[in-house]
Amino acid sequence: MSCGALVFIIFYEDRNFQGRYHESSNDFSDLHTYVSRCNSIKVLGGFWVVYEKPNYMGHQYVLSPGEYPDYQYWLGINNAVRSCRIVGNSWRMKIWEKPNFEGESVELSDNMPTLHERWQSRDIQSCKVFEGAWIFYEHPNYRGRQYLLERGEYRRYSEWGGRQPNIFFYEDNNFQGHSFECSSDCSELSSHFSRCNSIRVEGGTWVIYERPQYMGYQYILFKGEYPMFQSWNGFNDTIRSCRLIRYVSAGRCFRKKVWFLLRIRIYERPDFSGQMMELNEELSDMQDRWRHNEVHSAHVQDGIWIFYENPNYRGQQYLLEKGEYRRHSEWGALRPTVGSIRRVVDL
Repeated sequence: MSCGALVFIIFYEDRNFQGRYHESSNDFSDLHTYVSRCNSIKVLGGFWVVYEKPNYMGHQYVLSPGEYPDYQYWLGINNAVRSCRIVGNSWRMKIWEKPNFEGESVELSDNMPTLHERWQSRDIQSCKVFEGAWIFYEHPNYRGRQYLLERGEYRRYSEWGGRQPNIFFYEDNNFQGHSFECSSDCSELSSHFSRCNSIRVEGGTWVIYERPQYMGYQYILFKGEYPMFQSWNGFNDTIRSCRLIRYVSAGRCFRKKVWFLLRIRIYERPDFSGQMMELNEELSDMQDRWRHNEVHSAHVQDGIWIFYENPNYRGQQYLLEKGEYRRHSEWGALRPTVGSIRRVVDL
């Protein structure tokens, strides 16, 4: 007689566990012959990685025991699941701030919903997995793109599939003329180009500034193409510094579903006085919920937010990261006028 732990997963073609289904207790490199799409999953035992493409390729999602009635529940971007694998159940790893296991390091054996609680560096450049399987998440609280790391050595982030945050500056419109590629903060860009009329963001979310040392007008750019300076609501073709908005978080693969709530409180007067309103979602027109056309102080409790001078996310932009802002000058504004508010999420 022998016995073992139940390791079982069921894929359903339709939401809420309806339609044709396929049961599995082993790794499968190609599920397409069994299900043409996957809109819900039941994990009856074990920890699994499901992949968007055959042969364990594409976007990957780690599932712990439980029910997932819709693909959004495993943070999927679509209903394509083409392969699956079982992962282990014991954990130990070490992370480094530089490639090739150099610089500051820390050893982990448990979940870390916010990496910065124990890690001063903004980045993980290399790591060793001694036991089990781990997941790196791009954002705190297990949000954003996921990267599965199994037992072994990873000398640079590209070896676990991590994306390099890149921004390209072009002197002329439509990505023409002299160009400069940047992958980290730069306090002085004038030595690299004399003007900036178009930008391409291939990875990450960036703040660009009109002046050196992260001063002057600021513009928040998401992944995409900006063929002329008006595309980022710029006033001219002057860009003199840039900064990457960074999130890094690592977690272990046996977690429950976590909902990440972005929150900000705004006040009608300086020093957090007067009427207050708490937001956890975007607001395209402040007048819809706020009887004032000014915000004099703010407290960002979770996440990163953008204030816009005008409704519908137009006009001058101001980036607010986690912390307290007792007056509008502390987020760089000359006036307290706020017409709309937007969250910065997996960008």
